[in-house]
Amino acid sequence: MQPVRFRTDDGLVLEGEIRAADGVPRGTAVLCHAHPRHGGSKDHPILWAIRNDLAAKRGLTVLAFNFRGIMGSEGTYGGGEAELLDAAAAIDRVREEADGPTVMVGWSFGAWVALRHAVADRRVTAVVLLGVPVAQEVRSKRRPLPSLGELESLSAKVLLVAGDGDEYCPAAEMRNLAGWIPSAEVVVVPGTDHFFGRREPEVAELVGTWVESTLQT
Repeated sequence: MQPVRFRTDDGLVLEGEIRAADGVPRGTAVLCHAHPRHGGSKDHPILWAIRNDLAAKRGLTVLAFNFRGIMGSEGTYGGGEAELLDAAAAIDRVREEADGPTVMVGWSFGAWVALRHAVADRRVTAVVLLGVPVAQEVRSKRRPLPSLGELESLSAKVLLVAGDGDEYCPAAEMRNLAGWIPSAEVVVVPGTDHFFGRREPEVAELVGTWVESTLQT
């Protein structure tokens, strides 16, 4: 694991870790963590499991990083808007490590950031959204999704995953979101909730298998 520091366009220095691909890299990935004000960081077990799967089994060089204001990353929470600059800087940094396609994986708040970044960045060829906050009561708290036009023009392939007990990402609303995206797949994991507790290896394998399939097409 290689600790790294990199700079955003508004001048903040963020911290992260790069997990190099086993063997010759086939591409890169960036992991975006859960809400900064509710304990989110790059070190959550679900992101660790996905990081290791993508690097060890799928040939991707992976950057996990902390959004601004978290642990060793400079700055303060930006309401989800400034964090778009963080995601862009992370993609710039990881693509210095390897050529090929770039995958974004976001969980919860990080999924919201990843989706909004991906609609504007053609370098992103695949997006994994874990527990993307689509519940109406969440979206009403100044958490707008991309416009329907932006979703319909999204060129990246998208995987949406949530537990069947996820109150922030109800299956019906997740499927509705997927319906506006040209190339989207939905997986509902039975018997778990927003946090995928003790299901991390299973979810990481699910995500890795799907990412593998996108690399082969």
